[in-house]
Amino acid sequence: MTTNDPKIVMTGIVRLSYLNCWEPKSIQGSKPKYSASIIIPKTDTDTLNKIQAAIDAAIKEGVGKFGGKIPPKGALKLPLRDGDIERDDEAYQGAMFVNANSTTQPGIVDANVQPIIERSEMYSGVYARVTLGFYAFNTNGNKGVACGLRNIQKIRDGEPLGGRVSAESEFTPFTDPFATPSGGDDFLS
Repeated sequence: MTTNDPKIVMTGIVRLSYLNCWEPKSIQGSKPKYSASIIIPKTDTDTLNKIQAAIDAAIKEGVGKFGGKIPPKGALKLPLRDGDIERDDEAYQGAMFVNANSTTQPGIVDANVQPIIERSEMYSGVYARVTLGFYAFNTNGNKGVACGLRNIQKIRDGEPLGGRVSAESEFTPFTDPFATPSGGDDFLS
């Protein structure tokens, strides 16, 4: 990664959930955004340390949004959260997560940095590397650091999340026991 901005992080291999990278969606009438929940294994201390440093840099840079002085972290809404505590979901166990969003569509590439254009390639459950940008906010009395979704590099497929399974795994080839031999009466003809 070529940026020297301490608020920008490239993750290690993470898992994507609630992935919305093709069409922006509005939540409760808000401005439509692209989004993903980025699930980071707790064992990936390199990524977690980079995220903590980026959050600290965003707080320091955003001091003007906090009235000119840095508030205690406990008084701020922070993006890095503990999946073991906050989610009753197996995919989040043993992991931390951030919810990232953007009004601009993220760039999406494969492991060879070739653009992915086939929508079915990107779904909740894929493993990827992601670039994230952290920034301070102070909106309607809510103060904290938010996480922007920048770009996604799909590394490999994963088991789809959210209970979705492929049609190929649910069905077997079908032969109609009532099919008539070729040339016979067919209700569609």
